[in-house]
Amino acid sequence: MKNDTSEKIIAFIEKNNQVTPKELVDYLGITKQAIFRQLSKLIENQTIFKSGKPPKVFYFINKIKKDKAFSINGASSKSSADNITLERNIIQEIENNYLIITPSGEKKEGLIGFTYWCEKNNLPLEKTADEYIQTLDKYAKFKKDNLIDGTQKIKNTFSKSYLDHLFYLDFYSLERFGKTKLGQFLLYAKQSQDKKLIQELSTTIKPRIDSIILANKIDGVGFIPSTVKREVQFMKELERILQLNLRKISISKIKNDISVPQKTLNKLEDRIENADKTIIVKKGQTFINILLIDDAVGSGATLNQTAKKIRTMEICSGKIIGLAITGSFKGFDVISEV
Repeated sequence: MKNDTSEKIIAFIEKNNQVTPKELVDYLGITKQAIFRQLSKLIENQTIFKSGKPPKVFYFINKIKKDKAFSINGASSKSSADNITLERNIIQEIENNYLIITPSGEKKEGLIGFTYWCEKNNLPLEKTADEYIQTLDKYAKFKKDNLIDGTQKIKNTFSKSYLDHLFYLDFYSLERFGKTKLGQFLLYAKQSQDKKLIQELSTTIKPRIDSIILANKIDGVGFIPSTVKREVQFMKELERILQLNLRKISISKIKNDISVPQKTLNKLEDRIENADKTIIVKKGQTFINILLIDDAVGSGATLNQTAKKIRTMEICSGKIIGLAITGSFKGFDVISEV
């Protein structure tokens, strides 16, 4: 039951569409601390939401109703108003796997995000949740030890594969449900150049990268450089945050008159030419087993051509393993957003 102060806050936001904390303090004549206590409770029960970062923060009425009660502690979760039942294992899977970034830039994870997406698209929650789990199960068949083996894709795509193995940490997207959790993280971390988001992504994937290094006795690592110049370069930040205790292979990218990102090329032969003529591997140290890290794999041309240069220069005497944060499912998909 809302108290008098929270009712006044709601009415004031409804009247003005959006308000700042200062406007609420001036209107109600109470302390900032008291205002924030009320706002926190209203956000928690999803009556309102906030947007922005200090010093520019605004509060809005949550127009998407959140009157469904869910819990992952019991065997199921029910809402008598909507007669919805979600089994505990379904809720847990959604909590672990779902993330959506809203058009306004809010990060909504788990069941809250999934409910938001269903309501926005006028989809029945219970039925859609079942279908989402079925889709996850379909793609889970391609995972082993929490990795997706894309080695066969490389062998099927190119006349010769110079990678001994190719792994993805996840697919970039799933049919109907769009980008995966890692896909969302990767897209917006790169596009927004948000160091906090890059930090969150890097921290999430580091344990799995460490496991690959240990399992394959990796003694050298190379990071595929970015093509598009940005103030915050994703791969540079990733390298800095991961702090892999390995010797580094020097890989750079030539800057010509016009930078042509791989994602803009639709033909496989063009992608091979692009990688072959712009990726430079510097000869120096030699390694036994090398890990090449890229952000996303569409065709795999960049990783394969980089591995070819390493082989040709006899820098590696053992295995070359490619690793992408996300990859495409089919033999040759273009991941055009990342």
